[in-house]
Amino acid sequence: MLGSRRSRRRLTTALAGLGLFVTGAALQFTTTATPAHAATTHRVLFDDGHAEEAGNADWIVSTSKPDPLSQDSSPSSETDWTGALSSWGVALQKTGSYSLKTATSALTYGGSSTTDLSNFDTLVLPEPNTLFTTAEKTAIMTFVKNGGGLFMISDHTGADRNSDGEDAVEILNDLMTNNSVDSTDPFGFSIDSLDISSGYPAAISDSTNPVLHGSFGTVTKSLIADGTTVTLKPADNSAVKGLVYRSGYSGNTGAFFATSTFGSGRVAFWGDSSPIDDGTGQSGNTLYDGWNDTGATNAALALNATAWLAGEGTSGGGGGGGGTTCTAAQLLGNNGFESGNTTWSASSGVITNSSSEAARTGSYKAWLDGYGTATTDTLSQSVSIPSGCTTAALSFYLHVDTAETTTSTAYDTLKVQVLNSSGTVLSTLATYSNLNAASGYTQRSFSLASYAGQTVTLKFTGVEGSTLQTSFVVDDTALNVS
Repeated sequence: MLGSRRSRRRLTTALAGLGLFVTGAALQFTTTATPAHAATTHRVLFDDGHAEEAGNADWIVSTSKPDPLSQDSSPSSETDWTGALSSWGVALQKTGSYSLKTATSALTYGGSSTTDLSNFDTLVLPEPNTLFTTAEKTAIMTFVKNGGGLFMISDHTGADRNSDGEDAVEILNDLMTNNSVDSTDPFGFSIDSLDISSGYPAAISDSTNPVLHGSFGTVTKSLIADGTTVTLKPADNSAVKGLVYRSGYSGNTGAFFATSTFGSGRVAFWGDSSPIDDGTGQSGNTLYDGWNDTGATNAALALNATAWLAGEGTSGGGGGGGGTTCTAAQLLGNNGFESGNTTWSASSGVITNSSSEAARTGSYKAWLDGYGTATTDTLSQSVSIPSGCTTAALSFYLHVDTAETTTSTAYDTLKVQVLNSSGTVLSTLATYSNLNAASGYTQRSFSLASYAGQTVTLKFTGVEGSTLQTSFVVDDTALNVS
């Protein structure tokens, strides 16, 4: 709307993600890049900080934490490590291509602890029984978005092993639907509130799928011994795929094992903890040997999925945020702003559904300036570009309207910049002004391929003079890599 004016907006933007810094009026999201690591070593972190040992559960690879090698540095059989997941852990360790650790405290991303997610390629959540904190959910989702692998293992509804009112179905659904990174069904599935007593779900026919036909064997069936399934929503994420289905189900319902992607990362879901239980562990637990169940191929499914999540033998996955391989993906979270004040860091009221300026699509957009008074508005998001990507195409749609009448002086400006994790400007991609005012939106595009292998911050800064408004309206952003 030409010459529109508005009162100062009063919405408050949440500081999404870890590593937020505030300098004056500018808000900036930054994340520590992943350290370099040997290409042949896949780093896997098993979570044990959310009641994974409550009740009869014993979902650990070893009682030695964080490093299972302290119990036995060269395990040859699963009994060399103590835990109901020791078969899984020992099988990976014996390949010589995996480094395993156990997290017993809060999950972080971009921190200094040895079990910080930035040090790993894959995170395994084996039937968590306490809710993740807001900070933990931000850490997990950012880890996946930036290239990490996430293995979520649920159990049936009502499996509240520590009697805190929450079970794995509720906890994992909460992770996906109530986080600051992307709560708009980011993985393309929701976990069903079911208790399926028994069954042998069958694998689909797909000879090229690396989870079903991987280096650890061929998957034909899995096992349900009180478990659940997921409902797939490919309209929300076209990458979601059911691999193993409950008898009588197919398509978008009854998926017992499913995979998906998010940003540069990968996701796997399993609807029961019984298949990963090897029947041995700490005394006092009643365990069930689903790992070696002769009617299923659970070991191959668990191990192939771990390899896929870590990126073994494929052209993508793994990396923990800045990996050395590249999966074609769109990396920006909440890229159309329809989730409101999430993922992006912005000045108050920038992300808005105000009808005074129309969004290009949907209801929300980012509206910088437009007050007719001296104002600086900012909008930023941190993103890690995998080093294996040769294409990194940034695009966004921009609409500029102004009450200025000059045809020669840029009184109000919008800078689009790339910053490093310390806040130093690496490049100013473009500067727009009141002289760019026009009806409708125009798509702007830039290459960020030179920043492959780095975590950078994309930042918009709008500066308006003391009189006559100029509005810079941004919508439908994207950072497509391949």
